[in-house]
Amino acid sequence: MTQNQPKWTEIEHLPEWDEEFYEVYTAKKHGKWVMLKTLRPEYRDKEEFLEMIGKEFDVRYNLAHPNIIMINDFEEVPGLGMCIITDDVYGDSLRKLLDKGEVTPEIKETLVYRLADAIGYIQQNHIIHHPIRPETIIFTEKIRNLKVIDVGFDQRAHLSPTAAAEDIRSYGAVLKEVLDKTGDHDQHLRRIADRCLSDDPRKRFRDVPDLKMALSGKSNKRLYMLIIAFLLLMTVILGYLSIKNPML
Repeated sequence: MTQNQPKWTEIEHLPEWDEEFYEVYTAKKHGKWVMLKTLRPEYRDKEEFLEMIGKEFDVRYNLAHPNIIMINDFEEVPGLGMCIITDDVYGDSLRKLLDKGEVTPEIKETLVYRLADAIGYIQQNHIIHHPIRPETIIFTEKIRNLKVIDVGFDQRAHLSPTAAAEDIRSYGAVLKEVLDKTGDHDQHLRRIADRCLSDDPRKRFRDVPDLKMALSGKSNKRLYMLIIAFLLLMTVILGYLSIKNPML
């Protein structure tokens, strides 16, 4: 890198990833691709919003989870003001994949389990965040790993039952939309989505561990079915061999 090469190059706005108070950009910093999250122009000179983005950086900087986008730095970028700098995820939002009809069974399975993991981690850190939506769920370009790009900034000493319930409702809304738009009639997952969205607190999942236990029930069922099928196959094979060779 030469001394005359600018620090920031190829800055490009990503309007589909914008949020209520923020804009999102992709850019190169010293030649390396990163993502930038900054305040919308009308908020950049207002003290309360500058404090808000600074607080979000402080809360998110210490988060480390494979399904939550990593934060690297917080600094001023020419023309954009103070920016939260994150890894570039090189991928498509769930919204884009849904609109293009490109949600594969593998993506769906990753969504079901990894999104629950990410929400559980966020709750363990007592973070109040914006509702999780298809726009804020990214699948990386090559291996289709899931990344949540907006986890909010309000960290509490304790997470209220109401806040925890809203996370579960967000999960259910995302899951239901994916099932509806892909024409998936998986009754187990549909029952889980309905429970997440139920207006009756007695029918909803108590917390994320309760939700994950219900999800694992499907995995266990599949495992049991595979074991039963294997045992039946072995029984048939042994029966056949005993007929062919009675001395066995």
